[in-house]
Amino acid sequence: MPLELKKPIVFFDLETTGVDVAKDRIVEISILKLNPDGKKEIKTRRINPEMPIPKESSEIHGIFDEDVKDEPTFKAVAKSLANFIGNSDLAGFNSNKFDVPLLVEEFLRVGVDFEINNRSLVDVQNIFHKMEQRTLSAAYQFYCDKELIDAHSAEADIKATYEILEAQVERYEDLENNVDFLSEFSKRNNNADLIGRIVFNENKEEVFNFGKHKGKLVSEVLEKEPSYYNWMINGDFPQYTKKVLTAIKLRGFNNQ
Repeated sequence: MPLELKKPIVFFDLETTGVDVAKDRIVEISILKLNPDGKKEIKTRRINPEMPIPKESSEIHGIFDEDVKDEPTFKAVAKSLANFIGNSDLAGFNSNKFDVPLLVEEFLRVGVDFEINNRSLVDVQNIFHKMEQRTLSAAYQFYCDKELIDAHSAEADIKATYEILEAQVERYEDLENNVDFLSEFSKRNNNADLIGRIVFNENKEEVFNFGKHKGKLVSEVLEKEPSYYNWMINGDFPQYTKKVLTAIKLRGFNNQ
């Protein structure tokens, strides 16, 4: 069943140097852009991560230092990637937890402010786990009756993810065929940042979700303990988390 779209949606997958959003880098990105008229565009690009690729990561995705040494850096392609994605909604497999945060982090590192707040985020893995509790290869077999060849190839993974979402929408009557519903359904946590260090409480207020201030309002902590802001800004937190933290701090100044 074709997805009903009000604007483009981008399915994307990243192969990376590791799984630390704050430190690791993209070595390959594959994007499938689906337009409301049904037109599909696919772009796959290897990236020089400007750091060695750990052996254990290369053994998973098959991309080694030699394969990317002559490829462009993320900074070199960031603006063209952002332009291609445009205002599209974003979708992927485990994307809310990993791919979206890491992609945004890469953009912020090179000075491209890739806004997330006006996009719906559809995580096909979260839908799958709520419905069936399996992996990507199992999901592809279950929903599409196909074997996933070249698993951990970004392009193969993202094509499979797109096909799975269409099959999910067709299979489950509870799933509405619109991206806003799928975005809300595939959420696990109501994050204010992207990795869940800051979340919204039941009153839609930002609270810390870690450490000694877990459960406390971010605005109140920053007012009573200004040094905590400096600790986070200078600490090993993702740039997007720091951006959200700074926005809350500035909002407090404006409300004074």
